[in-house]
Amino acid sequence: MPQEPHHRPTAKRIRNFARRMRSEPTDAEAAMWRLLRDRRFSRSKFRRQVPFQNYILDFVCFERGIVIEIDGSQHAEATSDMTRDQALVREGFRVARYWNNDALQRRTEVMEDVLAKLGER
Repeated sequence: MPQEPHHRPTAKRIRNFARRMRSEPTDAEAAMWRLLRDRRFSRSKFRRQVPFQNYILDFVCFERGIVIEIDGSQHAEATSDMTRDQALVREGFRVARYWNNDALQRRTEVMEDVLAKLGER
């Protein structure tokens, strides 16, 4: 089971960047957060823009070991995402990635998929 991030120090620049990202979410991240916050979804505690190692996780539920990433088109060919996903898997997480467009226009399908992934553990 993944550990809480406060047990693992992260660089100050990563923490500051995460703080800024929380205050300036994309439209897709804001829409997803409205669905996930306050244990609204499957009673799972999600946090957003969480520094973890050298990464910032869009959404993470430590109890269930799942990371949700909402990606724009710049991620279409990003090999760094594969490296990041592999690092997160080694730490015990499952990673679910969704396109911005899906988070905004296909919320029901995205949430059904997240629900299925939460039940996989």
